[in-house]
Amino acid sequence: FSLKELYGIFPWLVESIFGSLDGIIVGWNLRCLQGRTNPNEYSVALDFLDPSGPMMKLVYKLQAEEYRYDFPVSYLPGPVKASIQEQVLPECSLYHNKVQFPSSGGFGLNLALNPFEYYMFYFAISLITQKNSPVTHHVSPSNSAYFILVDTYLKCFLPTEGSVLPPPSSNPGGAIPSPTPRSPAVPFSSYGMHHTSLLKRHIAHQPSVNADPASQEIWRSETLLQIFVEMWLHHYSLEMYQKMQSPHVKLEVLHYRLSISSKHHGSPAQSSYQALHAYQESFKPTEEHVLVVRLLVKHLHAFSNSLKPEPLSPSAHSHTASPLEEFKRVVIPRFVQEKLYIFLQHCFGHWPLDASFRAVLEMWLSYLQPWRYAPEKPPQSTEPVPRSVSEKWAAFIQENLLMYTKLFVGFLNRALRTDLVSPKNALMVFRVAKVFAQPNLAEMILKGEQLFLEPELVIPHRQHRLFMSPTLGGSFLSSRSPAVTDASFKVKSHVYSLEGQDFQYKQMFGTEVRNLVLKLAQLICQAQQTAKSISDHSAESMASQSFFSWFRFTPSDMNGSYTGNDLDEIGQDSIKKTDEYLEKALEYLCQIFKLSEAQLTQMMMKCGTAQDENGKKQLPDCIASENGLILTSLGRYQIINGLRRFEVQYQGDTELQPIRSYENAALVRLLFRLSSVLNERFADQMEVLCSREDFVGRLCRYHLTNPHLAQKIRYSPMVRDRTSQNWGPRISLRFLASYRTLISLLMIYFLASWFYIGPIGCTFIILIGYFLYAVIMTFFFEGWKPHEH
Repeated sequence: FSLKELYGIFPWLVESIFGSLDGIIVGWNLRCLQGRTNPNEYSVALDFLDPSGPMMKLVYKLQAEEYRYDFPVSYLPGPVKASIQEQVLPECSLYHNKVQFPSSGGFGLNLALNPFEYYMFYFAISLITQKNSPVTHHVSPSNSAYFILVDTYLKCFLPTEGSVLPPPSSNPGGAIPSPTPRSPAVPFSSYGMHHTSLLKRHIAHQPSVNADPASQEIWRSETLLQIFVEMWLHHYSLEMYQKMQSPHVKLEVLHYRLSISSKHHGSPAQSSYQALHAYQESFKPTEEHVLVVRLLVKHLHAFSNSLKPEPLSPSAHSHTASPLEEFKRVVIPRFVQEKLYIFLQHCFGHWPLDASFRAVLEMWLSYLQPWRYAPEKPPQSTEPVPRSVSEKWAAFIQENLLMYTKLFVGFLNRALRTDLVSPKNALMVFRVAKVFAQPNLAEMILKGEQLFLEPELVIPHRQHRLFMSPTLGGSFLSSRSPAVTDASFKVKSHVYSLEGQDFQYKQMFGTEVRNLVLKLAQLICQAQQTAKSISDHSAESMASQSFFSWFRFTPSDMNGSYTGNDLDEIGQDSIKKTDEYLEKALEYLCQIFKLSEAQLTQMMMKCGTAQDENGKKQLPDCIASENGLILTSLGRYQIINGLRRFEVQYQGDTELQPIRSYENAALVRLLFRLSSVLNERFADQMEVLCSREDFVGRLCRYHLTNPHLAQKIRYSPMVRDRTSQNWGPRISLRFLASYRTLISLLMIYFLASWFYIGPIGCTFIILIGYFLYAVIMTFFFEGWKPHEH
């Protein structure tokens, strides 16, 4: 094909692979393509889209001719789209000199992208747009072709060892030129100061562009990262977007709107209204999206940690530092930190309270631990002793203070609303506690808080996003900051740049957060007690199983109590894991916040005081009043999450209970009528017999009376004054309607037939045996009711 033909085919080919922007065309569906299910298509796709494969060769071939392709602004993330539509240029250099008005008769704004940018835009945004792809089998996101390609591109364009491989070129000795600046097609005001491209800044100091090939190709690394970050992390609410804008930017935008309102025939209010809706687009990241972002975070840590040690002589550094080394120095603070913080805040506040939050949690914990991706290996030891966090990471911790403190408080608020008896939820609490309990980490976080709260004699008026901005020549990780080296000012600039000047900081080791930790510790103790109760109940149920257990029923069944729990299905192994996770999490929390043994003992006592008469099942937290028991807020939480419950028992006439599944309905009604007739006819005689004080009276009371419960149970919240009825002596034949009783009688008659005993003789033997049994039991247990079984 000629270049002109390839130029026309390229957009169609990209859309055929990654799908259309509106999601109608699925394309190759790389997110669901796996080697286990489709090995041939999987290998072909990876080879074709490899950085050295045919597709990238086509990209570089078109790149050499400086072709441009239009990408609709309407498919960009909400905040970016709205700001461009308001004609306010985003600060990311990715959009500079690319926005164009549509051609005559066209609608909407477009970005003029070079082939590499166009390809990567489609590749990155396909993770967001292709959400409703048909899936016929279970897909593991980490094994999909898309996930593998992301990892491959990161390793190629952001290498931890060596330099970026040069692109293949059909011109021997030549190089693919970096994108040339274009004159802006639309007059734009830009919020903040532009982040000058590392490429342009480095080339300005080079005597010849061709002298350093790396300076020509660093633009691919920077472009790739900017596209990934903009497409995957640039989603947040209007409120957050406005908070990020500095006062002088808001004033600049206001002046611009006033200027266009007098020139434009259109209504600026209408465009603002449309932009408002664009800002407020709902964004619900998927678990796969979060896993891909975690892969990006982990690789960026490894990429940044591969930075070569600085030479001792500053003059030597100025002549030897390559663009790639400069990029490693500022890659996290300049390109990722702010947007990842906002993305995590969004997830912490909007993600469902279920086990799928584990993906977000692990992404957060990966960012908090850059030392895990450092090139040096921890010393090997026979004992699994946790490695202390080195002091060299103190600067990173201080300059990412909100990542550690504010998001930790956000996790506490989530944990307090989850069911910690669930093993998956218990595991998440354990993971966070284990990470923050690493030796020396809590002390460095506390030091960062002290630096932020340290008073200053003179605090100049803050210019948003200008403190220690990489634009001014420094970086958040660089020890060669231009003018300001004060650690306290660095921490303040980090906090205020992310949250605004009026932000009220909540100390992680302050009283308010400490109280939240104590509440969490109390819930952990309660969850441990609940798990133990479930484990004991399950063990008893398994021990009592027998061949006839399907028709064996206990007296509590007749009283209508519910002894089961949805958590019984967890299993003994999972309950054991839950207990282990919670025990270790509690231990780690005590290490982090220096909780004393006395506080833990007091919490354990509180957890153990609300047990019922069996000493196993805990009742919800409540207080006694004149009108009975009243649930507290903690009690409501316990009931809603299934942590505790009241014993629900039938308190009315036992003869009028609903017919049970183990009873024959026709026999229940027939025997009830028969019992009612007998009771009406012989009521006086039974009363006289039961009033006697001799043995006959005791025997009659044993059979005919229904005494009050000797032990009073705690009812669920209700009026305390209850009118109790004494039904007096009466005959109850309902026990004969039980399938258990009927099957037992049939088995007795069947066994008697083996010994040539007829039905009448067998019935006589049963009555004699029961009478002897009743006489014996009368001497010891007068109040026990055999016919209520």
